[in-house]
Amino acid sequence: MAQKHNLTYQLTHDLGKAIVTGQYKPGDGLPTEAELCEQFDVSRSATREAVKMLSAKGLIASRPKKGIHVLSETNWNMFDPDVLEWILSSNPSLQLLKSFTEVRAAIEPQAAALASTNATFEQLEMIEKALERMKAAEQGLDDILDSDIEFHTSVLRASGNPFIVQLTDFIATALKVSIRYTNAAKGESGDVEKHAYILDTIKSRNPVKAHDAVKEILDESLALIEKNLN
Repeated sequence: MAQKHNLTYQLTHDLGKAIVTGQYKPGDGLPTEAELCEQFDVSRSATREAVKMLSAKGLIASRPKKGIHVLSETNWNMFDPDVLEWILSSNPSLQLLKSFTEVRAAIEPQAAALASTNATFEQLEMIEKALERMKAAEQGLDDILDSDIEFHTSVLRASGNPFIVQLTDFIATALKVSIRYTNAAKGESGDVEKHAYILDTIKSRNPVKAHDAVKEILDESLALIEKNLN
């Protein structure tokens, strides 16, 4: 059962990445299930499961007697972590990074404001631990990217809003690329002082300051991306 699951996921990954990187264009037909079985040396049941998974992600449509066809990008589930990771691993455009940062700007400041009201003591500790990891990363004692992502996702979880919490995986996946880009563009890692200020505003239960502190960081990221777009 585990081997079948692994083969299914590998086929889903290979086909999904091929679609989002343009190896298969919208409207193109994919090989038949029988051809995919032979090409990837997997069972018919594993192939069917992969086709179902890609259909659920909005990448393909499978119709009896019509075969499997690639759908346009407007149908793709961009909130699916797999779809997003495949897109981001294929040298995403600055326009896509801008769009993603705009989504962050619509969500994360409000999440911080909610966290300042709703965060439990344990959740505040998780944000603080992430900040300590960021400080350690500056000394080469932790991973810069992972610690930065942990900080932002800890704030999302502390919001207490189940819809925002559901976006944690989506935000974390895309942050892997956007933080790496903005840090490289600035020539420095994440600003620990600004992140420490965000934590202070949340701990002091000040939703307005918490909102504005996160907004400031995201406004800087957007300005940096827009500057390089022009």
